[in-house]
Amino acid sequence: MKFELKTEKENYSKSFLKFFGIFLFLTLIIILCDVALKLGIISRNHNIEYNCRILSVEKSKPHFKKLSRLSNLKSKKRIWEFCSEVIK
Repeated sequence: MKFELKTEKENYSKSFLKFFGIFLFLTLIIILCDVALKLGIISRNHNIEYNCRILSVEKSKPHFKKLSRLSNLKSKKRIWEFCSEVIK
């Protein structure tokens, strides 16, 4: 007949590993979310700069609409002022 006893040391190590695994998983999720947000900001800024450069060459209504949506500016005058600052 075999008789085994589980010691508290094994329980502590298993609970520590679970805690460490959960902590590592949450940290990874937070880092990935931060990277995704920063890439979104970079993409938006690049898109604004690109559309401002195109607008300086070709002044068409679709470019004004795109920039209006990206920059939350409604008037053409403000969009021009905004683009002149971006292109500098």
